[in-house]
Amino acid sequence: MKRLSIVLFCLFVFQLNAFETKAQEAVTYTLQEMVQRAKDRSPASLRAKTRRENRYWQYRLFRSNYNPQLRLNGTIPSYSQAFNSITQPDGSIEFLEVQQNFMDLELGLQQVISPTGGVISVNTSTNRFDNFLAGPNDVQTRWSGVPVNVRFQQPIFAYNPYKWDKKIEPLLFEESKREYVQEMEEVSFFVSQLFFDYLLAQVNVAIAEQNLTNTEEIFSIEQARYDLGTTFEDKLLQVELQVLQARQDLAQAKLDLESSALAVKSFIGLDPNTEIELESPEEVPFFDVNVDEAIELAFQNRAEALGFQRRKIEAEAAMAQAKGQRFAVQLNASYGYNNAAFTWPDIYQNPNTQALVSLGFSVPILDWGRNKARLAQAEANQQLVEYTVQQDEINFEQEIFTKVKNFLMIRERLQVTKVSDEVAQRRYEIAIKRYQSGNVSITDLSIAQNEKDTNRRAYFSALKDYWLAYYELRALTLFDFENQELLYKSE
Repeated sequence: MKRLSIVLFCLFVFQLNAFETKAQEAVTYTLQEMVQRAKDRSPASLRAKTRRENRYWQYRLFRSNYNPQLRLNGTIPSYSQAFNSITQPDGSIEFLEVQQNFMDLELGLQQVISPTGGVISVNTSTNRFDNFLAGPNDVQTRWSGVPVNVRFQQPIFAYNPYKWDKKIEPLLFEESKREYVQEMEEVSFFVSQLFFDYLLAQVNVAIAEQNLTNTEEIFSIEQARYDLGTTFEDKLLQVELQVLQARQDLAQAKLDLESSALAVKSFIGLDPNTEIELESPEEVPFFDVNVDEAIELAFQNRAEALGFQRRKIEAEAAMAQAKGQRFAVQLNASYGYNNAAFTWPDIYQNPNTQALVSLGFSVPILDWGRNKARLAQAEANQQLVEYTVQQDEINFEQEIFTKVKNFLMIRERLQVTKVSDEVAQRRYEIAIKRYQSGNVSITDLSIAQNEKDTNRRAYFSALKDYWLAYYELRALTLFDFENQELLYKSE
């Protein structure tokens, strides 16, 4: 029994170790896979999706303002019990206890008239009044009501928010949809930065490990030469210092790798204990980008381009609002029937005609230049918006022009650095062989190693710049030049 327990325990430990080994296996990501994961799960992408949803419901709220509204208003009940001053027939005043209850209900269907800013409604209402004369059992009840009533309210010469909202809100909603696509591309840009920071850290670790291995081999060779008396102690000490420096470089590279890994995992929502490895995206897409086409696509697709138009309309709306505040004129009209009775059904029997027309106005006679100042301020703000938008459009176009030229330049630099990396690597391999045969000094070998490392890092730095420029160009134009597809498609 004891031997069986030991065997089972060993099996359990073996399975646990196997599970831990499997859990620690590195997960490999390509650039496209990490970008897609960031778009799906990163906190930045979730915030962008939430903002898009909020803007959608704000737009739905705006649209609902133009639909018919069925409303039920009322007071149930409005009870009061108090001693009130009651004027008697002879003119004297008596303080008597009064108990009363009042209830009213109104059902109305109203519709906004957006071109004029008016409101038309169809209504029906009922009122009940209870007067408790001597107690709960002695109640005098009266009914009144409006079987049907049509009302019309129309501001005249006033600011019409429904008219201007119809011009502004659809643009805001369209901007929000395009902003979401832009934010997703900005997520791609940012995660690409983290990707290449980690990839460069991986490259630095690989360089440091290779340099340490090579330096240790060189130290062994130099040690053998010293033992044979074919080299001097200062050269041996020089190589030993290089070994110590290589160990320090490797320790620092591993520390940088851990820091970069933590940043990547935090952004894309990975478990900090997950080991990841990155595949270098060295097969880059090469395509031509026409500057004029890129500028045209940016003005067609970017949210900022719509924002230029919206800001001008908002300035016009502010001007119209300032003009509408000079004076106020309100037309009110209603037509219907009303009645009063002792019972509720009787108020619908032979009701009386009810009609009302009123025209109210408020015109300032002396305002000490208030209206003039308000109009001048609105006009100045409108001009400021016009000039600001003009400058923003110029800056917008210049930004696209600069980014496209930068992308084309980086593409050429990437090709040069790739060749330089290959040349430097071959030169170092030759220098190693020549050192082993005694034809190259330690100094020349160190120079070849430094050039190899510098060109290797320069290549991956150029690779990083290319992919960042690639995603930046997508975000600036909302266009995929590689596949010739629009990133934003209006619904």
